[in-house]
Amino acid sequence: MIEKFIKNPLTLKRWKLFKSRKTSWISLWVFGFFLFLSLTAELWSNNKPLILYYQNSLYFPVLKTYSPKTLGLKDEFVINYKDLKLTEKDWALWPIIKWSPLESNLNIKNFPSSPSKKNWLGTDDRGRDLLSRLLYGYRYSIGFALCVWILSYLIGCILGALMGYLGGLFDLTSQRIIEIIEALPSLIILITLSTVIGRSFIFMILFVSCFSWVGISFYMRAEFLRLRKRAFVEASRALGRSHLNVMLKHIFPNALTPIITFSPFALAGLIGFLAILDYLGFGLMPPTPSWGELLNQAEKNLTIAWWLTVFPSLCLFSTLLTLTFIGNGMRDSFDPKEQAK
Repeated sequence: MIEKFIKNPLTLKRWKLFKSRKTSWISLWVFGFFLFLSLTAELWSNNKPLILYYQNSLYFPVLKTYSPKTLGLKDEFVINYKDLKLTEKDWALWPIIKWSPLESNLNIKNFPSSPSKKNWLGTDDRGRDLLSRLLYGYRYSIGFALCVWILSYLIGCILGALMGYLGGLFDLTSQRIIEIIEALPSLIILITLSTVIGRSFIFMILFVSCFSWVGISFYMRAEFLRLRKRAFVEASRALGRSHLNVMLKHIFPNALTPIITFSPFALAGLIGFLAILDYLGFGLMPPTPSWGELLNQAEKNLTIAWWLTVFPSLCLFSTLLTLTFIGNGMRDSFDPKEQAK
């Protein structure tokens, strides 16, 4: 089904139309580049060498955790690779940023500290490298958005498809249940549950997914209502195809437009939502790297730490902007008026 959709002439035409939008095409590459950096953040920002040649042995500290005894160190529980004494024969290949997001620069007297040679974008109020926290924070932001997007769209597409295809009492009952869910104060419930259960990453994903599927379910319901009486669907039924076969092979491929066009905007909204929760103190648990938590620090140190305001704001703004440009390009590529030009 997916292969047919990709090779479809209309899909190829939409792809060419998307590529013709320069801002959208460039934004897609920029988004992919920073996504790659965040997913491989350990290779660019870490307090461990990528490769260590020590005492005639080769080690890979980034990939594996070694005990001090392995390196011949005594009276130590954790290896501090920065203080490791290397001879002329020993060598180490370090990442570009020699800080982990949870490590404080204890050589600095006052926190937060301004940008310097050791901390290129400065530090936060606990002496942790700001660039490292921004890089790892992007991973948590996009990871949260992608997980919620997958779960919420999966739930919304399934329920919306069933409501639109089956109709009748099931559709009527489902609509009333959705109205009840929409009326619930989700933010208050989130604050209450996070106080009782705790604000783990998995909990945040599951909770937000429970309230984020409603929007896409309306669009999928409308698409299935529109397509279920079409001639090709009636022909499939006349041939004795099962309801599941008709839904998956004949209706769903023709109802993908809302999923594709709304996805970038949904991701942007979820990234912004997580940043707001972290800013208010109801998001991810400290010391998890978070853009919203950095902006919260910026408010407390507004007059003495401009870098805490500028750099996290730029990261959040640029990410939301690139996703918006990607969404605009996808929307235009699925617009029949644009295709007819």
